[in-house]
Amino acid sequence: MFFLSPETAHKVAVVLLNLSSKTFFLKYLFKKYFAVSSPSLTREIAGLKFVSPVGLAAGFDKDAEVYDAMEMLGFGFVEIGTVTPLPQPGNPRPRLFRLKKDKALINRMGFNNKGVDYAVRNLKKRKNKNLIIGGNIGKNKVTPLDKANEDYIIAFDKLFPYVDYFVINVSSPNTPGLRKLQQKQPLKSLVDEIMQLNAEKENPKPVFLKISPDLDKDSLDDVVDIVNNSTLAGIIATNTTTGRENLTVPQSEVEKAGAGGLSGKPLKDKSTAIIKYLRKKLNRDKYIIGAGGIFGVEDAREKIEAGADLIQVFTGLIYEGPLLVKKLNKGLFKTGK
Repeated sequence: MFFLSPETAHKVAVVLLNLSSKTFFLKYLFKKYFAVSSPSLTREIAGLKFVSPVGLAAGFDKDAEVYDAMEMLGFGFVEIGTVTPLPQPGNPRPRLFRLKKDKALINRMGFNNKGVDYAVRNLKKRKNKNLIIGGNIGKNKVTPLDKANEDYIIAFDKLFPYVDYFVINVSSPNTPGLRKLQQKQPLKSLVDEIMQLNAEKENPKPVFLKISPDLDKDSLDDVVDIVNNSTLAGIIATNTTTGRENLTVPQSEVEKAGAGGLSGKPLKDKSTAIIKYLRKKLNRDKYIIGAGGIFGVEDAREKIEAGADLIQVFTGLIYEGPLLVKKLNKGLFKTGK
């Protein structure tokens, strides 16, 4: 796959996984080889039962096209998206870059997706209810910030019957101005509107807030205050960083990649530190999903010991391959974490 461009490799992987999931014999072999089943892996979080604490982060299955296939690799939950109300192509290519030496990625995808209606059509085909599916929602690039709430409400309302939990994504660095929605007043307004709509539903869904690893202490405290004083289920910590710390590749390679969010190994300690800080500040009934730099069992254990209730992987899956999920599940089973 690494002989292909990152986006081409992703498309090939999606096609192969989908073909495998639709072939009974291959699906059986995949589940037998990759999936780990144990009562000790089960987690009851925010009223949902996760058969494994290891999930797939948003960004891999943007349009709800491959969630069934990811379940046969052993994931306990899959987060689709980020989904926006209208289809959008995202930023110009190239927009995804590997920093192989650092086991990192830089992306400036820009919420490329086929829109919420397309995702809904795919989710209507869902058969396996044991796999928890989350809906990560955002705003379209052309929508002004003062109208952003409307986009989130549209995506929330349309996805509501088809996902098990939601994620409010205000932390991507690749949509102009989006991170301004993490400021206290616009964030509180957005959270209040979504949670009001959620409360009006017959069976409200858990809703998480996905935050940036680049927030300073005061901003983190504002986020904590909003979460603690709302009916949000918790926080996903963290999204990608605009920082370029902990890189060993030549500066020319970093400059060639250009702007975008950095994920992978260099983000590990930064995201873990934020999880630890959040756990001290959040109410005990608020949950944390930890993401950022998980490439092995020790990385997963660090996140859990810092305070994460569940973990998500993405870049680690790209570099370590599908066996990573099995290693994490087996490792967490052995340690009892």
